Amino acid sequence: MALPRFHTVAAFVVLAVSAAWVLTGEFSSIGSAAQESGDEPKAERAAPATEKALRTVAVIEPDFIQHNRIIRISGVTAPDKRTTLATRSAGILGELKVEKGDRVQAGDVILVLDGAEKQAMVDTAKALLDQRRKEADNVERLVKTGIAPTTQMDNARSALASARSQLETAQAEIDRLTVVAPFSGVIDQVKVEEGSWLPSGEAAAVLLQLDPVVALGEVSEREISHVNVGREADVRLISGEIVSGTVRHVSLEATAGTRTFPIEVAIPNPDNKVPSGMTAEIMVKSEAVRAVKLPRSVVTLDPAGNLGLRILKGDGTVGFVPIDLIDDTPGGLILSGVPEDAKIIVAGQDLVSDGEAVNAVPADSSMITGATARVAEQKQ
Repeated sequence: MALPRFHTVAAFVVLAVSAAWVLTGEFSSIGSAAQESGDEPKAERAAPATEKALRTVAVIEPDFIQHNRIIRISGVTAPDKRTTLATRSAGILGELKVEKGDRVQAGDVILVLDGAEKQAMVDTAKALLDQRRKEADNVERLVKTGIAPTTQMDNARSALASARSQLETAQAEIDRLTVVAPFSGVIDQVKVEEGSWLPSGEAAAVLLQLDPVVALGEVSEREISHVNVGREADVRLISGEIVSGTVRHVSLEATAGTRTFPIEVAIPNPDNKVPSGMTAEIMVKSEAVRAVKLPRSVVTLDPAGNLGLRILKGDGTVGFVPIDLIDDTPGGLILSGVPEDAKIIVAGQDLVSDGEAVNAVPADSSMITGATARVAEQKQ
């Protein structure tokens, strides 16, 4: 019989050894030992999961004040009255009595045109009137004595009335040669020279009344309810000077193109220091409201873009409240709409969101003034 091949014998040997190894249970013990030796160190190395660290924010309790709402309006100054003085008759300018910058009173003579021929008409009318008056007196005596009929008396009276009318007409022509100031003010422009021929209606001078000077502006339809006649108003001129006045007129009809309402603020100006035509900012003081003064860095926006404040709610989470901007002062913003019991987040408000639990600490003055710097540091 032939001997088996070597590789066939080797295969049977390996099979026998493997079967013996499985039967001894060493396979399972090695796996168990490996599992025990592997799991135990992992359990030792895995530390319990720590809770997420809370962000720290600084809060303050608001200090409420009473503050007047300020309505800010762009405007310009204007004279209380302005008129162009013009000739009422044609003629040569014989006498110009004013110069630019002169102050005049109502009724003062501004200029006089030459009118010798018109004066002659007045003299003639006066002589005729005197003659007709004497004739009327003589006729009246004759009628009383019965020498003249009463119809002559009627004719004499009619002639007297006609002569009086002629004198009044001639005198009116003389009066037209003179231009007088219709109100008190300042001569701002002089447009004529003595000796020049002026037609009737020629512009001769511009008269302004600058006391009071008027600040003109237009208020939006949303703020018109806060502006009433008699309200106090401050006007900041382009030079930085602030003058005070009173709202004297609020239009009842909006401008068609802008839907804004024209207003006028009268400002006392006895020395004419405030000129006409100067750019101005009108600040109308409305009713006093309960508000709080906060730095600009505290104000933030919600996801919808609404202006407001982050506050700390009673459960230790963050909330958002919309606010109403009352005034913008050099020391900070004046805001209304802040709840009475609110704690306002003044540092870290831009790093937290609504409903987020935070670690709140009281803020000091350095926290408030340095809020912006701390926010940048926390972001890093």
